[in-house]
Amino acid sequence: MHHSWPIAYQNAAKTYVSRHLWTARRKTGLAGLTLEIQQGEIFGLLGLNGAGKTTAMKLALGLLAPTAGAVRIFGYEPGDPKAKALCGYMPELPYIYSYLTPEQALAFYGRLSGIPPEQLSARVAEVLRQVGLEAAAGERLSGFSKGMLQRVALGQAIMHRPSLLLLDEPVSGLDPLAVKDFRDTITALNAAGTTVFLSSHSISQVEKLCRRVGIMKGGRLQKLVSRETWESADGGLEKIFVDTVSQ
Repeated sequence: MHHSWPIAYQNAAKTYVSRHLWTARRKTGLAGLTLEIQQGEIFGLLGLNGAGKTTAMKLALGLLAPTAGAVRIFGYEPGDPKAKALCGYMPELPYIYSYLTPEQALAFYGRLSGIPPEQLSARVAEVLRQVGLEAAAGERLSGFSKGMLQRVALGQAIMHRPSLLLLDEPVSGLDPLAVKDFRDTITALNAAGTTVFLSSHSISQVEKLCRRVGIMKGGRLQKLVSRETWESADGGLEKIFVDTVSQ
């Protein structure tokens, strides 16, 4: 369908400038990232807070523009409507109107994504089932736990059947059962052909889900690690991560 990488960073950099009176402070969000996410993989970005994971993700979504270099989504500019139609995004802190029910929220996002009205209710029912919200479809979000809200957030991200799913810290603050459900859902979506790009600081979750992992530190990609590498390493991915970020 698409002849290009789902995501390609070509020496992409982002510098944040904060001005205060007559001084300007520069902070590196991302320093020359070159990376390709392959079709059909689950790729994880690991790093401590402030390592550049969210910046990398926002550049891919067109929410930020690179200061230098380029980012392409299936060959398109990130801001291009064609790129946006191919992406689903779940932010770390999803904000969904709490007076809605999951059914209403997904219908709202489905309309925003341009799903034809006659297909909407069938698609909402399908997604509610995929993210395990059928039983709570008519309840208000104001009474939901974090795990339940994450399901709604994942639901909105997949409403339009994106080819690429971007997940920012998807399991932070979830209880072990919610984490397991979430992992199963992502694995099933990936098995059906969706490419997944996620950022996290939960090493164990990334280790269970991903095929390749990029370790970030101070806005730089320090290391690319494949599952074969960490499975055969003493101490696994955790040791590789700790050694990499404490250099």
